[in-house]
Amino acid sequence: MPTFRQTLSSVLLALVATAALMPLHATAQAVDLSPEQPGRPRSQKVDDALKLLPPGFKFAKDGVLTVGTTTGRLPFGAYATDNKTPVGNAPDIAQLVADSLGRKLELVSVAWADWPLGLQSGKFDVVISNVTVTEERKEKFDFSTYRNDQLGIYVAANSKIQSIKEPKDVAGLKVVVGASTNQEQILLRWNQQNVAAGLKPVDILYFDDDVVLYLALASGRADAYLAPNGIAAHNARDGKTRLVGAFSGGWPQAAEIAVASRKGSGIADAVTAALNAQIKNGNYAKALERWNLQSEAITASRTNPPGLPKK
Repeated sequence: MPTFRQTLSSVLLALVATAALMPLHATAQAVDLSPEQPGRPRSQKVDDALKLLPPGFKFAKDGVLTVGTTTGRLPFGAYATDNKTPVGNAPDIAQLVADSLGRKLELVSVAWADWPLGLQSGKFDVVISNVTVTEERKEKFDFSTYRNDQLGIYVAANSKIQSIKEPKDVAGLKVVVGASTNQEQILLRWNQQNVAAGLKPVDILYFDDDVVLYLALASGRADAYLAPNGIAAHNARDGKTRLVGAFSGGWPQAAEIAVASRKGSGIADAVTAALNAQIKNGNYAKALERWNLQSEAITASRTNPPGLPKK
């Protein structure tokens, strides 16, 4: 007799085969993936930021702000249609910081594991790549915050689930989560807390394929998906899923995403001032709206705020 997991896999594979024969729905908001990025917000120089640059600060290149960034998944960063130009929210934020400092922007694509060494060696002036502020990272880098680090719980658009506000709300649900991720650890802690309180356990599901994952939600084989909010919100543009709960990526502690710079280099305060100027003039909001990240907006950038504690 086949197991439940085998039966579920067979059903989902059948759904994938059926979906491959169906026309795609062009309901999602158009995303500009051109190398030119005509809709990217731009700014004039910000004198208050320039005044905070240390005298004689040595940039990687004259007249340029060199920014290391990863190009993995939208909305944070990916390649344009030319397969070489980084586009996404991180490049948009980088452009606003470069404009504020009166410098040309040069984006350097870097693997996630390599950005710390590249920054410490002076290959980049800063790194803008969805980096969360942690106390451990603060020992080697300075930070200027620009976004809240949020997780989102998404359900099918027609789901009866309207809100998930606390751990007990996921008791008894079938929840999809990425294996070996921060959000998986949070979900496991929620489940442990619920079981200890006598509530039903969570049925945790794992899928390596996004197509299968979203078909599971659409078919009712999964109730919800716990994921980095930015990625899930970007996928929700097609109207097939919706947000029912948002939590800090460092739950229960708050977590923030920040521009990283070399420890003690002195550029962090200038970057923070640049970001605050863009928050005030509205460019920051435009940069988030382009990539459906409005829910992660901050009201003010901070230099080296408290980070997630060491494990």
